[in-house]
Amino acid sequence: MAEGSLEAPKRNPIDWKRPGYYDEASLFGELHRVFDICHGCRRCVSLCTAFPKLFDLIDEAPSGELDGVARTSYREVVDRCYLCDLCFMTKCPYVPPHEWNVDFPHLMLRAKAIKFRQGGTRVRDRLLSSTDAIGRLAAIPVIAQTVNAVNANAPARALMQKVLGVHRERRLPPYAARKFRPHAKLRADFAEKTGERTPGKAALFATCYINYNEPGIGRDLLALLEHNGIPAVLASREACCGMPKLELGDLDAVERLKEINVPGLARLARAGHAILTPVPSCTLMFKKELPLLFPDDDDVIAVAEAMFDPFEYFVLRHRDGLLRTDFKRPLGRVSYHIPCHSRVQNVGQKTRELLELVPGTVLTTVERCAGHDGTWGVKEEFFDQSMKIGRPVFKQMAGGEPDFLSSDCPIAARHIEQGMGEAAHARMQRAHPLTLLRMAYGIE
Repeated sequence: MAEGSLEAPKRNPIDWKRPGYYDEASLFGELHRVFDICHGCRRCVSLCTAFPKLFDLIDEAPSGELDGVARTSYREVVDRCYLCDLCFMTKCPYVPPHEWNVDFPHLMLRAKAIKFRQGGTRVRDRLLSSTDAIGRLAAIPVIAQTVNAVNANAPARALMQKVLGVHRERRLPPYAARKFRPHAKLRADFAEKTGERTPGKAALFATCYINYNEPGIGRDLLALLEHNGIPAVLASREACCGMPKLELGDLDAVERLKEINVPGLARLARAGHAILTPVPSCTLMFKKELPLLFPDDDDVIAVAEAMFDPFEYFVLRHRDGLLRTDFKRPLGRVSYHIPCHSRVQNVGQKTRELLELVPGTVLTTVERCAGHDGTWGVKEEFFDQSMKIGRPVFKQMAGGEPDFLSSDCPIAARHIEQGMGEAAHARMQRAHPLTLLRMAYGIE
């Protein structure tokens, strides 16, 4: 903190449209400044592989100081950062309003943006971050079955690694032949017809993952809203939230996606809807990242203020006495993982709080990065690091022989399931927390 300041840590807007933002000399000067501060602190060494890489580069330099590290090596640190935001939110003592003004993730974002603008991004990375384009094709009936078969075929995966750089051992989520949005069943008027007490109404931003990969999670959320007498609608128009493009440094693509998503969501927000997204990275994108990228856009701010994690929303209703607690089924032993992009929203452990209301349920909560992070853990050069970061999580999640493995991030759950191994998988079931809550209510 700045001397004498009693302010809480805060993030400054990302001035990415300023011409100097893309000046490489300026970037390397700021990287040197921040890296030197990190070298003197080293508090974040256990968070990911970016910081150990930085410190190894320094320790192995002839001088043992940052001035002995070639600036071309700085990219090795940048490429290991997957923008989880934990260093800013949980570890760094020098974040604003401290006079040193350290925001490590957003500095890494700037470096990625410059790399992208200079054409240094691989075709694979552009492809993996185009979630809508891939999903629209891969989730077509027949094509979905073919893609899933290829993804499970060892020789095909070996070829995929050689051509695209997608690691052959990474288990990829299957594509659903029946997408979520075209088949979502909504009953926005049922509460009025039944006369149930239902202050509030919800709008669902389904996300690419729910729409193309696990539509059942979206159906679970709609069933929970209906069970609790909450009228719901779908966002009228939906594209990727922009997080994959943000992690790539393609900020112009983030803006294009914002122009598709935000106007309709802003109308819903101003009409009094709480906007729910069942994937934490998407929630974070609308809540935190877009307002920092577009701080003067009133629609972006309106959407951010109306955006909720589903369990954050349900817990708020419970505190107001509006959530049903007529649970029919105990859940037994649940190993629950809190993903990074849930933690950095600073709303507390709302999923754990709600699931613990279910009688006959014992939660083991693991609050540590699992190491997958969207597309990062899919890439051949980072797969082993991803699994290494996740090992403590795999071990903790397997402890106590749980009946269920669960994470708010469905991709993290799949990653953890893979890391735990076949023996653990055989004795438990992977289920999203929304699925578990639906099971607890006994909703068919």
